Amino acid sequence: MRPRSSLRATLLLVSILFAMLVVGGIALTTYVIVSDGMQVVAVDTSRRLASTADAVLLDVIDAGEREAAAQGLSGTAAEKAARNYVVSNLANAMSRPGMSEGAYALYDTNLKVLWSSSVPSSTAEQAAGRRTALSSGMPTRSIGQKGDMVSGLLVSAHLGTTIVHTPVILPGDVHGVLDITHTPVSEERVIDAIRRPMAVLAVTAMLIMVLLMQTSMVWVLGLVDNLRKAADSIDAGRLDERLPVAGNSEIADLARSLNHLIERLQRRSEAQSRFVADASHELATPVAGIRGYTSILRAWGADDPKVRDEAVDAIDRESRRMARLTADLLNLLHADQGLVLRSDRFDLNPLVRERIAATASRWIDKGIDFEGPEEDSLLMMGDPDRVEDIISILLDNAAKYTPALGTVAVATRRKRDNVLIEVRDSGQGIPAEDLPRIFDRFFRSDASRAAGEGGFGLGLAILRSIVEGMGGDIHVSSAVGEGTTFTVRLPKGRI
Repeated sequence: MRPRSSLRATLLLVSILFAMLVVGGIALTTYVIVSDGMQVVAVDTSRRLASTADAVLLDVIDAGEREAAAQGLSGTAAEKAARNYVVSNLANAMSRPGMSEGAYALYDTNLKVLWSSSVPSSTAEQAAGRRTALSSGMPTRSIGQKGDMVSGLLVSAHLGTTIVHTPVILPGDVHGVLDITHTPVSEERVIDAIRRPMAVLAVTAMLIMVLLMQTSMVWVLGLVDNLRKAADSIDAGRLDERLPVAGNSEIADLARSLNHLIERLQRRSEAQSRFVADASHELATPVAGIRGYTSILRAWGADDPKVRDEAVDAIDRESRRMARLTADLLNLLHADQGLVLRSDRFDLNPLVRERIAATASRWIDKGIDFEGPEEDSLLMMGDPDRVEDIISILLDNAAKYTPALGTVAVATRRKRDNVLIEVRDSGQGIPAEDLPRIFDRFFRSDASRAAGEGGFGLGLAILRSIVEGMGGDIHVSSAVGEGTTFTVRLPKGRI
C-alpha cells in the first residue's frame, strides 16, 4: 500500500506552518505599527499637557502676585503670600478640561515638593532630570515606568509612563520645577481594543489560507495520481489511457505533453507489432515454399530428375528471397539505431552515372531508357556510401514499376546550401490515397500487388531512414498512369 497519507500529512503540516508564518508576520507587523503610532500619540499628548500646565502655572503665579499687591504687601511678605496663593489654587487650576490625563507636582529650588496632584514618585533618573531642568532652564524628559511594546499581543497593553520636567520661576524669582506625568491610558485602550478582532482575523485568515492550500494540494495530488495511473497503464501495456486536460495551466501543459508521449508510444508499439507481424508473414512465405519443395524432393525427387531440378531451383529462389529480406531488415535495424556517417568530399554526378549503369544492366531485359545528369561536376560533403544507397534504392524502385521501353531520368542540382537528387519514371504511378503510406514498412499498394511486382515494402522505409539520418528530406509527386517523381534534399556541407 502506498504511503499517500504521509505525504498529505506533510503537506498539511507545511501549509499550517506557512500560514502561521505569513499571517503571524502580518499580525505582528500590524500590531507594531499600531503600537508605535500610539506611542507617538502618547509623546505628543505629554508635550501638549506640559505646554498647557506651564501656561496654567504662569497664570496662577500672575494671579498670586496681583493678589499680594492688592493686599498692599511688598518685599518678602508679598513673595510669600504669592507662593502660598499658587500652592492653594494650583489644584483647581490643573483640573481644567483636557488636563485630567496627567498628574502634576511642583518642586522648589531644593527639589522639595510644594504641591502635588497625587503621590509623587522620585527615582534617581527623575531627580537627575529635575536637576538638569533647573540648571539648563530647558524641559527634560524621564521615564516613570517602562512599557513593553509586545505586551498588548497577549495581555493588556502597557506603554509606560513619561514625565516632563519643566523649569519655572516662582514669585520672588525663585526657580522651581513642574513635573507633568502622563500615563497613556487612552492609547493603551486603543491597543487593547484591536487585540481581539486582530486575533480573530488572524485565525480566520490562517484557516482560509490552509483551506485554500489544501484544496490546491488535493487538486495537484489528484493530477499526480492521474500521472501514476497513466504510468501504470503504460507499464501494463495499456496505451489507450489519457490524462484529463483542463485549462491552460502548467499542469494542463504537462498533461498534454504526457498524452502526446503516450500517443507516440502507442504508435511506436502499434508500428512494432505490425512490423513483427509483417516480417513474420513475409518470412513465412519463403519458409513455406522451401518446406514444400523439400517434401516434394523427399517424395519424388530421387526418381524424377526433372522434379528434383525444379525443386532445387525453387528452394534456391526462395532462399535468395529470404536472404534479401533478412538483409533489408538488417539495413532497417541499423538505420533505426543511428547511422555512422563519414564526411568526405566527393563528386555526386559520376556516382549517379555509375549507379545508373549498374541498374540498367540488371533491368536490361525491360529495355528501359535511363537518362543521367549532365557531365558537369557537383561537389558535396557527406558519406558517399550512403548517398550510393539512396540512389540505388530510388533507381531500383523506379525500374521495378516502369513498364518495358519506359523511361527513368535522374537530375541533380544545387539549391542554396542543399543538393537535390530527382528521380523521375514513366511508370504506373501511385494512387493519391497511398502516397502518405509509401514509406511505411512492409507497405505495398494494391496496384503494385495486382501488377505482381516483387519486393517486401522495405526499400522506401530504409531510404527515408538514411535520408533523415543525413539531415535531409524526401518529396514525392505522382499521378496514376503518368509516373512518379522522388526528390531528395541533402545538405551540401562545407566543400
